[in-house]
Amino acid sequence: MDSSKTVSRRKADVPAIRSRASDKNQFFQEVSAQLDLRRVLGLLEDPLTTNLKERHLFVLRKTLKRSQNGFLLKELADVARILNICAAKVKDHPEYGLILCEALQICRLPFLKEKTSDELNYAQDVIEFLSHMGCLMRVSDAEVRHEIVECVKSFYSCVAPTQLLDGLRPTSPGYRLQLLEHSDLAQTLFLSMSALENQPAIKLQLLQTLQILSRSSDLNCALILEARGAEAICLHMNEPDPSGCILSRSSEILWNLLERGSREQVTRQLCSMECVVSLKEAFFQQLMNCSLPRDLQLRNDLLVVTTLIAESPNSLLIDSLFAKQLMAFVTFPELRKPKSVASSFKLSYNSEDLEMKKLLLNLLVLMSKDVAAVQLYKEEQVMLALLTLIKPPPAPLQRRPGSRHWSRFQQEELQLQALAAFSSIAPLMLDEYMCCQGNACLLLLLDWCTGKDASSGEGHSFHGTGGSGSTKAQMRYCVRTLRSVTSAGEESVNQDLCDQGIISQLLGILMQMEEGSDEDDVVTLEMKSDIQLILSALCETEMHRKELFGSEGVEMAIHFLRKGSDKFYSGLGHNKLILSTVDCVWSCIVGCYTTEDYFLAKQGVFLLLDLLSSSPRCVHGVVLATLLELCDNPSALSHILSWTDEGGRSAPRLLLQLWKEEEEELGVRRDTHGVIADPQKPILSSYQEEDSQLLFADNMLSAAVLEISENLRSKIYSIFARLGFQDLPGLSKPDHVTLSIVRRYLDFKVCEVWEEISREVRLDGMRPISPDEEALSTICRISEDAAKKVIAEQKRLLEQQEKEDASEEEHMYKEMKSHWNQQELEAKSWDRYISKSLNYETLKKHTESSRSKSELADAALHTEERFTEQVTSDTQEPVGVKLTVARASLKTGAQDQVQATAQDPEYFSTASVKGS
Repeated sequence: MDSSKTVSRRKADVPAIRSRASDKNQFFQEVSAQLDLRRVLGLLEDPLTTNLKERHLFVLRKTLKRSQNGFLLKELADVARILNICAAKVKDHPEYGLILCEALQICRLPFLKEKTSDELNYAQDVIEFLSHMGCLMRVSDAEVRHEIVECVKSFYSCVAPTQLLDGLRPTSPGYRLQLLEHSDLAQTLFLSMSALENQPAIKLQLLQTLQILSRSSDLNCALILEARGAEAICLHMNEPDPSGCILSRSSEILWNLLERGSREQVTRQLCSMECVVSLKEAFFQQLMNCSLPRDLQLRNDLLVVTTLIAESPNSLLIDSLFAKQLMAFVTFPELRKPKSVASSFKLSYNSEDLEMKKLLLNLLVLMSKDVAAVQLYKEEQVMLALLTLIKPPPAPLQRRPGSRHWSRFQQEELQLQALAAFSSIAPLMLDEYMCCQGNACLLLLLDWCTGKDASSGEGHSFHGTGGSGSTKAQMRYCVRTLRSVTSAGEESVNQDLCDQGIISQLLGILMQMEEGSDEDDVVTLEMKSDIQLILSALCETEMHRKELFGSEGVEMAIHFLRKGSDKFYSGLGHNKLILSTVDCVWSCIVGCYTTEDYFLAKQGVFLLLDLLSSSPRCVHGVVLATLLELCDNPSALSHILSWTDEGGRSAPRLLLQLWKEEEEELGVRRDTHGVIADPQKPILSSYQEEDSQLLFADNMLSAAVLEISENLRSKIYSIFARLGFQDLPGLSKPDHVTLSIVRRYLDFKVCEVWEEISREVRLDGMRPISPDEEALSTICRISEDAAKKVIAEQKRLLEQQEKEDASEEEHMYKEMKSHWNQQELEAKSWDRYISKSLNYETLKKHTESSRSKSELADAALHTEERFTEQVTSDTQEPVGVKLTVARASLKTGAQDQVQATAQDPEYFSTASVKGS
């Protein structure tokens, strides 16, 4: 009875207490689950039950069945211990391997969480569990290893559990991958490769897994590289493989390590002799025996890895004879050698072969840093093959019918790649360059680029930038090659170019480009500056070449100087063009009187000074040096002195302003008026003061001497030394204050050098003999006395300036006072005029006085006329004597009074008060 009532009450109260009951049930389930795992661990680890295999297997299967939808995050620590115990028992009892396989299959499913915070709370348990999973590769059972590899691969695919219990949710998709990066799973799997020599199928699957791990994470790549993964994979890439996939997988892993790992670390591991030999065998195996596009791409990938090894200064490509064998394919098919390794090679002229050819040409540039490689280039006639590639493409009618060859687009890409390689290699092989008539070949190519029959480029390749629809890309690299060759300074090469008329040809091309090109074209600006640098290198030391530069070259330089520096910071190359133009003036015009005079006649000095006044500080040194060289021409001095800018500033004043800015940049001590602040250090910069306590090596230049070449003061002083220090136009008193320092710059610099010598002697712990010590102290005293004299002169100039300012101020006040007096007189005159107009009696008196004054003036005029007539009639002029009678007005006292009255100020009359 009581029990039935109790049952009925429970049924009635179920909705109210159901949630609490379910929570209790869930809690008991969790506790029982934890107790189950602990009991399982106790059963497996207890010495009394450690040999109960059947009971172990039964309990483990039951436990795995309960977790068939995934392991809970909080259970992973116990699960890892159970798996490790089973792995230890597999060797003696293979039945435990099946348990491991079932557990690993469950591990493919996402881990389960009860709370959102479980992902954070149990993150370390997950990391350790993943690390323990990699350690299970020690189990020799092939099925277990297979399950481990497949389990790791499954992490990168979404596998959701079919059904879950209430309150359980799978972890987020990226949670396990994120924690995998922080575990050592990738490194452990890689290290287990050495144990898979007898299981090639598992090894291939493991390579695929490592490929996935290295492709998806930088941290995984770092872990693999810590275990010297690049070296190990390269050494095992040529192992026998019926499937043919080990080489491709290994190549992909190396690529991933290069892209996502440390390239320096990968290169360092691959530079061993064993790795280079292994790479050579793999490459030539693919090169000679494969024809499928996939295999050809793999061949090219191996060649890319080879080029990365070639970048290292410690590469063994030459010692392993790998480079020598590659040279045969670099020169193929341009040079066909009967006994060469490439004689049996068949080129398909497809895109993969084109890529391989370009990679080989790029390899030439990377290996050219090694002197042994340059010698190898000479032996294999690389220069001749490159000159064959860069020649203008033949017309379609010149090709043999039925012959296989590169297409027009492929030929353009190879031509540009060969030109890029040629510009780096030609300066290193000038003898072979001259023997193969490299100058003539380049000039013919340059002429073809500017000709009307040149084919239009497509500009699809990397080196074809800016050349779409024209031969601009070919001209760009041709000019760049000529610049690298002429910059080498080999006189025979430069003379041969000049004999073939390169100067006039380049000047014509330059002006042609200037007439029909866009200023904002980066490639065009680069070519213009390169052409000017070529002309500078050719004409710098030869007077005859400067004469060949002639008026046409001067016109070119004037044209570019007139552009100014408005676009200096455009980022397109105008800065390089300005600097190359000034360098062209310095090298091609200065030093030859005919070109100098024509340059001066075209107002070239004015343009240089305009550039000096408007350009940034980085250009000032070159422009000042050019002006200094031009000052050797006496005609240039008058041009400098007569120049003024738009604001009326003269050239001496501009130079003094640059001097002030330079001293401010150097931190030279000056007061607010520019006067020397420290007589003992009149021109010493703050940088020299900081280095004054340092010891310098014997082969190093003196800091005081080295400072001359690093700033503008020495150049400005030298220009003033040519112009003189007296009667310079456009200078104010503050400018003369600065000029007084410039005048004594050389004396101060000499004393500064001696002071540095004395300081170094003291720092070395040596004491000079008495006469030397006295001489050094005398020099320092002379410098200080000279600085004091300059300070006195500067103060005198400043005092004179103050007096002039005071005088000008006084004169200004006098003018202001005169102006106000004038205004007062005008006001009084206006008042008198108004009073006369408004008062009748005053107006009547004024009218009568005016009338009487006019009558007296008429009477005096008639008396004067009668007197003059009488004198004329009574006087008889003697012979030879000429009498001239001058007419003069006779004034009486009344007339003077009338005249004084007539000058009364009227309206609109003006009066001067300057004499008052």
